[in-house]
Amino acid sequence: MCAQDTSSYDGKGMEINFLAGKIIKHSAKFTAPVPDASVALDVNVLWQTYGKKEWHQRRGFPVLGLGFTYTDYLSKNIFGRCLGVYPNLQVPIIRSGKFEWTLRFGLGVAYVNKKYQLLPNYDTVNTAISTNLNAFAVCITDIRYHVNEHLDIQAGANFSHISNALYREPNLGVNMCGGHVGLRYFAGSSSPKKIIRDLPQLKSRWLVDVRGAISHKEARAKDKPIKAAYIGAVSVSRRWLSKNKVFAGIDAAYHKDVYAFLINYGVELGQEKQHSWDGGFFAGNEFMVGRVGLLGIVGVYYRQTFLDFDPIYQKLGAKYYVFNKEKGVVKELFLSAMLNTHGVVAEYAEFGMGVSF
Repeated sequence: MCAQDTSSYDGKGMEINFLAGKIIKHSAKFTAPVPDASVALDVNVLWQTYGKKEWHQRRGFPVLGLGFTYTDYLSKNIFGRCLGVYPNLQVPIIRSGKFEWTLRFGLGVAYVNKKYQLLPNYDTVNTAISTNLNAFAVCITDIRYHVNEHLDIQAGANFSHISNALYREPNLGVNMCGGHVGLRYFAGSSSPKKIIRDLPQLKSRWLVDVRGAISHKEARAKDKPIKAAYIGAVSVSRRWLSKNKVFAGIDAAYHKDVYAFLINYGVELGQEKQHSWDGGFFAGNEFMVGRVGLLGIVGVYYRQTFLDFDPIYQKLGAKYYVFNKEKGVVKELFLSAMLNTHGVVAEYAEFGMGVSF
């Protein structure tokens, strides 16, 4: 192992990006007129990892950040403005001399000042957002030039999404895609001296994962009550490259909002429960970052509820590992948060926990 001292300011910085883009109409149900362009200002507080933890080196010394984004959709009376806050992770794709190409993604919350509402001050045009507080997802790619150890200039493309995951309807979500230019500044060095270890190769172990979760959605029934959905999943996973997990399994979910809909409208009388659950076969990959796992999942339904969707679904989310051991019967205990989607349309957000054997 090679360890060297670093200044207290090394690796700590800030970036500012000026964004311009356009709202994307991702559904035929998205009928509101969109502005020709929208603009945003993104400020990100940075910390360049240098090897204090083993996963820093395994992941190529990524940059951690806390971002703040102010978006003006330039549609004052329909979409309004959005203020988002999101933790984020930037990983390197290519580094060559003073140039680098990186990918940054983050997930947080956003406050939107305009939403769908009937009374007072009704706005029935904006069917994209029905709540002020929403989930906020960001994906940004940069091509960056290192001017010196303190200053970088960059340009790239970005995508952002806001949605309440169908907690309230209507909720098509707002997707914005565009480009940006920006600067990064570090008070100390942008490249702190790294701690390099001879890392052990972790076993490509097989595990059985069992997970349970709960979600809440608005029911299409009288008074629009919020009803729970209960989700369970079993999968088999295999670790690879000491830093990722590939997995496949089966899941099922019982949706009380669908049950309320069937009862309310007198549909499938006597068989409401049978038509209120769905399930699918899924596969995915988990990107490990210390105690956090970032997941991407694709699944195919083997059964759908009465209110069916497209036959293919996706899940994006994260796990936080309370513990992760190499030995013992129970090797992992984790908390999870995931967004279930069909393309760019969200169905629900689920929160749960699980174990791996």
